[in-house]
Amino acid sequence: MPELTSGIGLLAIWAVMGYLLGSIPFGVISARVFGLGNLREIGSGNIGATNVLRTGNKAAAATTLLFDAGKGTVAVLLARAFGGDDAQQVAGVMALVGHCFPVWLSFKGGKGVATFLGAVLGLAWPVFLACGLTWLITAAIGRMSSLAALVATTLSPVFFLLLGYPNMLLASITLGVIIIWRHRENIQRIRDGVESKIGQK
Repeated sequence: MPELTSGIGLLAIWAVMGYLLGSIPFGVISARVFGLGNLREIGSGNIGATNVLRTGNKAAAATTLLFDAGKGTVAVLLARAFGGDDAQQVAGVMALVGHCFPVWLSFKGGKGVATFLGAVLGLAWPVFLACGLTWLITAAIGRMSSLAALVATTLSPVFFLLLGYPNMLLASITLGVIIIWRHRENIQRIRDGVESKIGQK
């Protein structure tokens, strides 16, 4: 648990700020800017970079990935600059909530991996590096993006502890629970042996 140095009212403000930043659907925006149409009617209908990549437009997918991660980082850094340790953790968690459940899209958002990594980058960059390396190793072995995300997310609380950020354990667990919940269908497909693999058409 972080030390509570901010008042409830201030934490509520940072929670709303984090949520609103996180709820910006950059995938939908990128698809329109690049002339790809309505992203909700493409592929899985997801608003994340993976679904944007299904259009074949790598620039649009990279833009979505960068901005989806960036909104998590920006939410944390703004809260850190004008609030405290507790405020930045609340903002980071709520940025992920905003991405996964955006009010603008009837609370039907993305799965949150990029925003999760962006929030972690803002909270503790060594943990970000550990999660990123875990993702790369798992993806190289299992060839499944969803599995890599789940492994990296599940191990993130361990990384926070081992790398010297025990005060962020609750936030990391909360972030991880959200990611796992959003990937529940992927988990079932992994169990059934039918989850799509990286590079598979």
